[in-house]
Amino acid sequence: MSFFLLTDSTADLDPQWAEEHQVEVLGLSIECEGKSYSTVGPEALRSSDLLAMMKAGSKPTTSQINVGTFEKVFRDHAKNHENLLYIAFSSVLSGTYQSALIAREMVLEDYPDAIIEIVDTLAASGGEGYLSILAAEARDKGRSLQETKAMIEDLLPRLRTYFLVDDLYHLMRGGRLSKSSAIIGSLASIKPILWIDQAGNLVPIAKVRGRQKAINEIMNQVIGDIGHSTVIIGYSEDLESAQKLQDTLLEDPQISDVLIMPIGPVIAAHVGPNTLAVFAIGKEAR
Repeated sequence: MSFFLLTDSTADLDPQWAEEHQVEVLGLSIECEGKSYSTVGPEALRSSDLLAMMKAGSKPTTSQINVGTFEKVFRDHAKNHENLLYIAFSSVLSGTYQSALIAREMVLEDYPDAIIEIVDTLAASGGEGYLSILAAEARDKGRSLQETKAMIEDLLPRLRTYFLVDDLYHLMRGGRLSKSSAIIGSLASIKPILWIDQAGNLVPIAKVRGRQKAINEIMNQVIGDIGHSTVIIGYSEDLESAQKLQDTLLEDPQISDVLIMPIGPVIAAHVGPNTLAVFAIGKEAR
């Protein structure tokens, strides 16, 4: 293997897939009802359990990966002369990326020849996961670390992220969405469609009356500017809608593969139940 791949639990990758493809995953943590939960490993908090707690009134908070955790991982790879590429959670949504940069500089002081590359995806959930999957595919086909990093950086501006959130209160509470946008979304039958803009901010791009119409609008947005044959759908609880959307998207000849990925607990803590998300690569920069 020419280099090692690292990402974090906000990428919502299937743990078995990550293990099989030798992608190391570091976990952010979740605080809920006075208890701290891990988001990786056998004791990881499941999204279904977290969502049940949220429905009962819990207000979870999430914590970034700290510098010490990154330093240990980076140092272990440096000691073994292993090149490392980290596909990181958006710097706009978390301090995790900054922690990684600090840890990298600390390790390079002792191992100045170490290769530790970090990509700020400005993405989350299936968007970050999409880029991690493409990076693993590129590495496994023999591309070098620098070639893979360049490919991911080329795709970043074209990554499309659409979120249909049932209750915008959770995003407002966590500071990921403005109060005015959340109020609009609380109006009867109005379903704002959110996306991540070119600066990495989560912003509304459309307001549609009714959930099914909103899903149709997302589908039209994706199909109208599709630059890669694979699309990823993320969901929290509403698997049926995800599957229906998958079937509809596969009817378009431009799309050959639609992956469905459950939204992991870190992102679920901010978007809440009944969220549907779609991730695609467009033709032009967003």
